[in-house]
Amino acid sequence: MNKLLSCRYNMDTNRVEARFEGGTTITIDCIAVEDEYGSTPAQRAELGWLLYNKPLVYAQLVLGGEIERYLSLGCDHGRMED
Repeated sequence: MNKLLSCRYNMDTNRVEARFEGGTTITIDCIAVEDEYGSTPAQRAELGWLLYNKPLVYAQLVLGGEIERYLSLGCDHGRMED
């Protein structure tokens, strides 16, 4: 696969639009990813945080098959402060 150049989260379609070096563009259905990997509120919050703050990392994790491993690490970017 070509190098991933840019990503953008489209909130209207709830998809990440990824553009590659060769001109290929794909979209990632975020609802499908959340349904598959966001089994806890903390995981869903982390997925949401990635979408809004780091869509490129989100796409790299999903496309590289690393999203489940990432979420299992217990990241807490999306958790609300007391």
